[in-house]
Amino acid sequence: MDISKIIELARGGREVDLVLKNARLVNVFSGDIHLTNVAVQEGIIIGMGEYRAKEEIDLRGKYLVPGFFDGHVHLESSMVTPAEFARAVVPAGTTSVIIDPHEIANVMGLDGIRYMLEASHELPLDVYIMLPSCVPATHLETSGAELTSYDLSLLLGNERVLGLAEMMNFPGVIFQDREVLDKIRIAKGKRIDGHAPGLKGKNLCAYIGAGIKSDHECTTVKEAKEKLRLGMYIMVREGTVARNLKDLLPLINSDNSRKCFFVTDDRHPKDLLEEGHINFLIKKAVNLGLDPITAIQMATINTAEYFKLPDVGAIALGYKADMVILKDMENFEIEKVFKDGRLVAKNGKILPRRIKKTKVTIRSSMNVNWMGLKGFDIEAKGDKVLVIQVIPGQIITKKLIVSPKVEKGKVVADINRDILKLAVVERHLASGNVGIGLVKGFGLKKGALASSVAHDSHNIVIVGTKDDDMMTAAIEVVRMRGGQVVVKDDEVIASLALPIAGLMSDRPLEEVKDKVKKLNQAATSLGCKLKEPFMSLSFLALPPIPELKLTDKGIVDVEKFQIVPLFVKSE
Repeated sequence: MDISKIIELARGGREVDLVLKNARLVNVFSGDIHLTNVAVQEGIIIGMGEYRAKEEIDLRGKYLVPGFFDGHVHLESSMVTPAEFARAVVPAGTTSVIIDPHEIANVMGLDGIRYMLEASHELPLDVYIMLPSCVPATHLETSGAELTSYDLSLLLGNERVLGLAEMMNFPGVIFQDREVLDKIRIAKGKRIDGHAPGLKGKNLCAYIGAGIKSDHECTTVKEAKEKLRLGMYIMVREGTVARNLKDLLPLINSDNSRKCFFVTDDRHPKDLLEEGHINFLIKKAVNLGLDPITAIQMATINTAEYFKLPDVGAIALGYKADMVILKDMENFEIEKVFKDGRLVAKNGKILPRRIKKTKVTIRSSMNVNWMGLKGFDIEAKGDKVLVIQVIPGQIITKKLIVSPKVEKGKVVADINRDILKLAVVERHLASGNVGIGLVKGFGLKKGALASSVAHDSHNIVIVGTKDDDMMTAAIEVVRMRGGQVVVKDDEVIASLALPIAGLMSDRPLEEVKDKVKKLNQAATSLGCKLKEPFMSLSFLALPPIPELKLTDKGIVDVEKFQIVPLFVKSE
């Protein structure tokens, strides 16, 4: 709007588009709640007080708060498109998210990031992007792309690109890897997010000194306090996999809370539908003793100010009219959600026609060299082997050394000891790479599980009791253009197609949730002991996380950070 028009409207010279009357406004600047009317014109907060309007809504003392922010989320983890993600989170009060498309970028590079930009366009949800800083994550696996500082620079001018996403390669920062530093240099003037679990002392000083100003990997107050004292913003994470809110809450007080904000990192379909999104974090934090206004600030203005977004995160003059009506400040039940001054959700449902059906095409990401894939045989070359021990509910694993079960000169699954075959099939470049190992902790008595969601490079990961079932599972994943599958006696008994980069479905969120449930039930019917077997399976190919992992290049000893033989010498 022209400045003269703004002044005229603010002075009450003519009618505005909308007035929300009798609102208990939660003011994130003054830190109090006051009764007022809020005037909106062309999606902007234009004034407070008595105004004439084309439309009036009487809130009758209900609470009015800014739209919520998720400060760091891998949208791909929801397993649905950005439009379906918006359909889930907007009724929960979320009007802005900061995504790190790290997963799809590892599969499809710049094309994957551009897909996320295009597919999130014109939604009732502002989707901002932080450019993935570590593609590929390591040299110990084959990814679908490599993004250099030059590649990333091509997107930095986009108005929705806010900076550089979590810098996971903190050794590269500390030891001044040239390409890592080049990525930091090109992002100068924008935000650079951190990812530095356990980093402390002078190494932490060096990391922060490079320009990295936030961290979402803190798990203890001690760790978070050191980072906070050195100038970092603390992202308080409560997602599906990692839940740190309860442990970090004692850190937050009236003096430091404006340097803290909420993130989910990942949020799976079941949790989005049954728990909610940032509204769930607010409610949980308040129930654990956090002041409600502080919790609202951590979900709104703190995030906006960290990311240097000057016109969102508050209900104040000149700010975007992203607003949430709450029935109370105890249960945080959401009645209505406004985006840019328009009503977009009511009583937990997105309003019809508020989600634009945008068809964005994306190429297939499944490129397997079947001629080079000769099966999952393991020739017995010794009497001791490495085995990956799954730890339920965690992404770390333990390293075991055991005697394998051998039949006809081949190592086979040992169901009685719960030692199964594990394979990772490269699916980006049709290289023919297959990593084969052994894993303990799934409990399968028969059949196989396979998934194209396998952090961070997302090759096909398969666990099974028989080679034939494992091969059937791999074939079905490719046939679906990506997905997750359970096989029994050479037949598919449950599946979920993920044709968008092998990571996301093109189906509604509710349908994806139901299919995930059926996958887990099918796995349980085969004897699986894990509550979330596909989640555990997806992290078995993640080489930066201790102790032992498997990629398409072989067994990774994370402590040594190198590929090691499956067979080890007897001590």
